[in-house]
Amino acid sequence: MTKVLLTGNEAIARGAYENGVAVATAYPGTPSTEILENIANHKEIHAQWSPNEKVALEVAIGASISGARALCAMKHVGVNVAADPLFTFTYTGVNGGLVLVSADDPGMHSSQNEQDNRNYARFAKMGLLEPTNSQEAKDMVGYALNISEQFDMPVMLRTTTRVSHSKTLVELAEPKARTLKPYTKDARKYVAVPANAKGRTVFVVEERLQKMAEFSETTELNRIEWADKKIGIVTSGIVYEYVKEALPNASILKLGYTNPLPLKKIASFAAEVEQLWIVEELDPFMEDQIRAVGIPIYGGKAELGRIGEYTPSLLRKAILGIDSTAKAPAATPIRPPVLCPGCPHRGAYYALKKNKKLVTGDIGCYTLGAMPPLQSLDTTICMGASIPVALGMEKARPDQAENLVAVIGDSTFLHSGITGLINTVYNKGTSTIMILDNRITAMTGHQHHAATGKTLQGEDTSQVDFEALCRAVGVKRVRVVDPGDLAALDQAIKEETAVREPSVIIARRPCALIVKHTEPRLQVNHDACVGCRMCMGIGCPAISFTDKKSTIDPSLCVGCGLCQQVCKFGAIVPEEVQ
Repeated sequence: MTKVLLTGNEAIARGAYENGVAVATAYPGTPSTEILENIANHKEIHAQWSPNEKVALEVAIGASISGARALCAMKHVGVNVAADPLFTFTYTGVNGGLVLVSADDPGMHSSQNEQDNRNYARFAKMGLLEPTNSQEAKDMVGYALNISEQFDMPVMLRTTTRVSHSKTLVELAEPKARTLKPYTKDARKYVAVPANAKGRTVFVVEERLQKMAEFSETTELNRIEWADKKIGIVTSGIVYEYVKEALPNASILKLGYTNPLPLKKIASFAAEVEQLWIVEELDPFMEDQIRAVGIPIYGGKAELGRIGEYTPSLLRKAILGIDSTAKAPAATPIRPPVLCPGCPHRGAYYALKKNKKLVTGDIGCYTLGAMPPLQSLDTTICMGASIPVALGMEKARPDQAENLVAVIGDSTFLHSGITGLINTVYNKGTSTIMILDNRITAMTGHQHHAATGKTLQGEDTSQVDFEALCRAVGVKRVRVVDPGDLAALDQAIKEETAVREPSVIIARRPCALIVKHTEPRLQVNHDACVGCRMCMGIGCPAISFTDKKSTIDPSLCVGCGLCQQVCKFGAIVPEEVQ
C-alpha cells in the first residue's frame, strides 16, 4: 500500500474519498478549512461552500436522508451556528451515514473562544470519535460513517488544531463504490413534529444510547496499552501523543470513541493501576463522568489545568515532578498581528478613526482593525453580530445613533449579516452599516462565496448583488465607495451617519493578495519628509520610522497609495519620480 505524508485535514478528505462520501459541505473556518478544499479535488464528490454552518449541515442532512453518505466540516464555533438542525437530526436519524467534523482550537490560535465540543456530542446524544494523528483521522471517517448507519444517527469527528495541521504518514486504500441507499418516504421518521419526536425519544434516542454504551466497551477504537502499572493514563486525541512522549513507561487506555464512555473498561483499567490520571485538553469531559460513577482518580484537571493546550513538558512536571522547561529553546519573537500591505480595510478603519466613530466589529481579518495604531473597533462578538450590536447600542443610547457604524465583511455578511440588516430596518434603526467587500473570504485563505461568482470546485455561478440585496430589504441609502480613496470614504461616512435612517456603505476593493497591482511602488523623499509620523498612523507594515524620517520597504509596498494621501507634505512619491 502507498504511504504519504498528510495533515489531519488532508487525511479526513482522503477518508471521505475512500469511504463513499457523495456530498461534502462546509463554511471555511480555521482549523477546518482545508478539509473541503482537498475534498473538492475529488470530482466524484459534490463539494460546496455554504453561506454558513447551519446551511452546510442542512445540505448534508438532505443528502443523508436521500441515501448518500455525507460529510460536513466546520470549526468549533461553527457548531454553535449549526446546533439547531444538529439536535433535531439526532432525533430523526440518518439514511446514508453523516459525519460532522468539529475542529476545536485549544489555545485559541485563530478563534474567539476555546470551547470543548465534546460536550455537544454528549448534549445531542450522538457518537463521538477523536483521532490522534492523520492515519486515525482518515480511518475514523470510515468508522464514523459505519457507526452513523449502524446506530441511525450523525456522528461527530472531533479534531483539534494540532491534529488538523500536523503531518503524519498515512496508508492509502482504494476508494469504495459510491452507492445510494434507497429513499423511502417516512414522515414519522423525518418530519420532526412533536407527535413524531416524542415517540423517537424513548424508542430511538434512549435505547440507542444503551446500545452505543455497549459498543463503546467492545470497539477496537478503545484499547489498553499495558506497561508499568504504577501510573495509568486515560486519554484521547492528540494528547495521547504527548502522553507517549512524556511517560513512555505508563499504561494507557487510549479512547478513540468517547461518547458514551466505556465506563466498565475504565473501571477495570483503574483497578489494575496504582495511580489513575485523566489527561484531556480543555473541559473535564471524561473526568467528570468517571468521578460520577465512583471510580477513584489520582490526578486530572486540578493538577493539569483546563486552559489551553498541553505539552509533554507540562505532563512530565505535573505527573512525574520533572521540570524540563529549562531545556526549552528561547521563545520565538512575537510578530504582532497586522493588516497586509495594501489591505483595503486599512482605509476604512483610518477614516472611521479620523471621524471618531463608535464601531461595532465582526469576525474576519478586518478584526485586526482593533490593533494599534488603527484601534477602530469597539466590539467583536461573533459572526454577524456587528449590525445587531449597533442597533442595541442605538436603542439603549439614542444620543449615540449618529456616532455608530457597524462593519462586516462580504463573506460574513452572507453568513449571518443579512438577518441583522433586516432587523435594523424593521425596527427603525438609523445606524450606518459598512460592508467591507474585498471579494473573497480572506481570513481563512481566499475561499469563494456566493458573491464571487465561483463555486468551491471552480465552476462559474451567479453572484449576489449586495446593492440590490440591501435595497430589497428596505435600505434606501446604499452607496459604493473605494476604500482606497480616503476623501470619498470620509465624505461617505460623514453624510451617511448624519441621516436618521439606516444606510449602507459598500467599501469595495479586492483583497491585495489576490489582485496583481499595477501601481508603482512608493518611496519617501527624505528631503521633503518632516517626520510628522502621519503615515505611521495607517499601520502599514511597509512603513517604518528611523532617524526622524519615514521609510518604505520596497519589498512590501504594493503601491496602494494610502500613505501618499495621508502625507500633507508631498514626501511620498512613486519610485520612478525621485
